[in-house]
Parts: sequence; structure tokens; C-alpha cells
Amino acid sequence: MLPLADWPEEDRRGIRGVFTDIDDTLTTEGQVTGDALQAIKDLRNAGLHVIPITGRPVGWSEPFAMQWPVDAIVAENGAVALAHAPLPGALRKLYQQDEELRTANFARMQQVAARIVAGVPGAMLSRDSAGRETDIAIDHGEYVTLPPERIAQVVKLMQDEGMNATVSSIHINGWYGDHNKLAGARWIVRELLHRELDEEIGQWVYVGDSTNDVLMFEHFPHSVGVANIRRFEAELSHPPRYITPSERGAGFAEVARAILAR
Repeated sequence: MLPLADWPEEDRRGIRGVFTDIDDTLTTEGQVTGDALQAIKDLRNAGLHVIPITGRPVGWSEPFAMQWPVDAIVAENGAVALAHAPLPGALRKLYQQDEELRTANFARMQQVAARIVAGVPGAMLSRDSAGRETDIAIDHGEYVTLPPERIAQVVKLMQDEGMNATVSSIHINGWYGDHNKLAGARWIVRELLHRELDEEIGQWVYVGDSTNDVLMFEHFPHSVGVANIRRFEAELSHPPRYITPSERGAGFAEVARAILAR
């Protein structure tokens, strides 16, 4: 990982949009700080697209999609998005799966979640689970601390049930389907902007903080980890190209300043 200061001005000059994780990337101690929110506003005022993409549930994301100056929030690791509707104060909810498939998958996932909670000592559903529609989440670092061997046990149980499983800085997420953060990014660019992300991926940045951002770090030539990603460094199969001096929301603000300084 190179220092953010090594990001060439020529590369920054072509940036037209930013995808970002939320927890421990925009947030600090669970809150979006003023500098991170101002950074989003500054990027938008400069004409850039800003799209948070998160493992958090769609229900949890709704107030932020209403309040933040973003194009959309893609939630539940790419499965569902919230975008502003034509009517003031309204949101559109977009899904990658149809209703019949979502209903069937939801029932299967609840059975898996019950087996995990019953079978893995200390495992608990995340407190935001009521807002989830297309995945399940086990808390390992937000309100509950699970040791690495228990996290691995949860991941294996999900995978044994045919689920996708990723580990963020706070949750272990599991779901059925082909979606992920990268597929969600491609999908939302197509849905909102009527363009193909892969054709312009060199004009976008991805900012993240943990192992569930590896797929994005691998595919985005301009990828940045906020400094707290160091705690996952040994587990990153593909690290981000750059790393910020500061952690969490302050690190995101540094990325925004680097882009706007072009």
C-alpha cells in the first residue's frame, strides 16, 4: 500500500465518481463525523458522483439516503439500493432479485441464522437485523466480540449452506445470490447513470477499510484504504493501492481533499 500522497495528480484529475464503504470508513465510533460529511458535500458540489456501498441493511440505510448528498446508497452487499425519487423527500428502492426469489431466500436464511446462533458459542444476530431483506448478519465487532476461530466457524457454516459469506469490520454477512459489492457497483451505475462501470472504472475511486472490500480493491485501479485497514493487512488477498494517513472518517476526508486538489 502506497501513501496517499503518492497518488499521481494526473490520475486524480480524471476522477468522476467515488464508491465508499460506510462502517469504519465514513464513520468513527459508529458516527459519521462532520469532516466526512463535509467531504461528501464537497465532492458533490464539485460535480462528482458519490455512492456508499455497504453490508448494512436497507432499513438502516434509509435515513442516511434521505439526509446525505449522495446519488444512492447500495445496501446489503449489492442486493438493494436506495435512490432519490422524482418526488421531493421520496426514495426509490431497487432490487437485484425479484420478489419471489427474495421471499424464498429470506426463509432459507432465517433457518441458517438459527443454526448459527444455536451452534456457535457467543454468536448473535446483528442488532440491525430487523432491517435486512436479502442477507443475514452475525455481530463480531460492533456490540459483541467473537474470536477469530468463531468468526471462521460462522463463515464455514454459511458456506456449507451454499451461502456467500464476507467479514466486515463489524459483521459476518451471508446471502444467497450472485451479487456482491462489485456487482452492486456495476448495477447501480447502469441503473442510475445508464453507463457501464467497467468502461470507465479508471474514472472512479473505491474507499474501504476491511476484508470485505478486497474484491473492490482488486478491480478498481484507484483504490484507497483508510489507515485502520492496517489491522486487517495480513488477511488482505488484494490490498488497496493507497492508504490514508488518518483512520476512518478523517481518512475519507483526506481522500476527498486529494481528489479535489487536482
